[in-house]
Amino acid sequence: MFRKVLIANRGEIAVRVMRTLREMEIASVAVYSDADRASLHVRMADEAEWVGPSPSSESYLRSDHILDAARKHGADAIHPGYGFLSENAEFAAACQDAGIVFIGPSAASIRSMGSKTAARQMAIAAGVPVVPGAHDALRDADEARAFGENHGYPLLLKAVAGGGGKGMRRVDSDAQLDAAFRDAASEAERSFKSAELYVEKLILRPRHIEIQLLGDRHGHMVHFGERECSIQRRHQKVMEECPSPLVAARPGMRQAMGEAAVRVARSAGYHNAGTVEFLVDPAGDFYFLEMNTRLQVEHPITELVTGQDLVRLQVEVAAGEELRLTQDEIGWRGSAIECRVYAEDPYNNFFPSPGKITRLTRPLGPGVRLDGCVYEGWTVPIDYDPLLAKLTVWNTTRETAIARMLRALREYDVAGIHTNITFFRQILDDAAFRRAELHTGFVEEFLARRTPREWLPELESVASMVAAFHAKASAPPRAEANGARRSRWRDIGRSEMLR
Repeated sequence: MFRKVLIANRGEIAVRVMRTLREMEIASVAVYSDADRASLHVRMADEAEWVGPSPSSESYLRSDHILDAARKHGADAIHPGYGFLSENAEFAAACQDAGIVFIGPSAASIRSMGSKTAARQMAIAAGVPVVPGAHDALRDADEARAFGENHGYPLLLKAVAGGGGKGMRRVDSDAQLDAAFRDAASEAERSFKSAELYVEKLILRPRHIEIQLLGDRHGHMVHFGERECSIQRRHQKVMEECPSPLVAARPGMRQAMGEAAVRVARSAGYHNAGTVEFLVDPAGDFYFLEMNTRLQVEHPITELVTGQDLVRLQVEVAAGEELRLTQDEIGWRGSAIECRVYAEDPYNNFFPSPGKITRLTRPLGPGVRLDGCVYEGWTVPIDYDPLLAKLTVWNTTRETAIARMLRALREYDVAGIHTNITFFRQILDDAAFRRAELHTGFVEEFLARRTPREWLPELESVASMVAAFHAKASAPPRAEANGARRSRWRDIGRSEMLR
């Protein structure tokens, strides 16, 4: 087993990996940029090393700096987390050349699955259904136009080398195609250093469901079931749940999707943790979308429902151990929901909200897990993704998990910056969400049907209280309709909030 592991990442995922390493009695090494000198992951690590200025291109994305830090501190292995270098085949190969274990798949597997067109071809060869689309990169917009003429509109242009919604454009008609192709290629070039695009038929109102799997270097592979990831903004996931309400209602669907995911991964000679993503149409048919060759942001919900520590399993198989689980030994119990808490303003088009956290109250209690990286007095930097924490809850059913999440969100208080906590409360109270009528366009439809008055309930509530206290500051407490008096503590608490 490893003696020391460097974590080539920052924020909440670095903290999360450190916690498992500490349980395994493995020393941790943090890396940090100028902006992260006072970050929680630096404070928690056993050792830390500066790797460059604040821009990620000069620090966290500098594989040479990361490897120099690993050598300097005598790290046996590097855990990449997610994002940054986690799906960089050249970095994985450089680790191997340096004699440092990369806690993830091989460079060859990352390359084969990193190309969306190559991954589609592997899925087809493995007998897994794929969305109708091009098998190779498009030469120009005319090839996309020919596809549209044969398969009809709408269609979706996607970056060959990317993901996360970058380099992606919906096209509803031939008239939109040239501009969409130009914009998608430009964004793909900026994001992935490759302007190559491919095209797919757009499935309307699909669900986004993914399968978590893990394999060792001895040929063993298992899956840990599905996660529902249909609550998205601009193709970016914001809320996930496990199990998927759709899969839970369809006996045999989890097994079918799990076996399909394993076939795809085996075709790439895969080992370590990975996730195979599927689109599911309104009829319940699923199609391979892509494979993420890393630990996913939303892995905590799988851990809560299966009782497994996926980071520990990653470390063990990277160290050469055999998987200690068989497929029959993996079970699913209860329901878990995760909300990605961001420093952003939901009432200003979700604009990022960096700044100093002046007050922080974390939710606690049964079935509540908070994977975070912030503390009171810390300044959220503008340089990186504004993810503050992942709030995850578990309960015995989906309905009780929703109730628990609402309770936890009400306890969660972050002052000094804007967050999307209120936005999640509104989604969880939405009737369509509670009926599990989910699809990847759910958030856009949710926002479109909200009136301005519905959008700002908290602000209206505060304004009403200010007016009430101003007009009736000296009035005696009024009895409630049932004859009970108002809570003195509640009134005092509200008074304090308005100071």
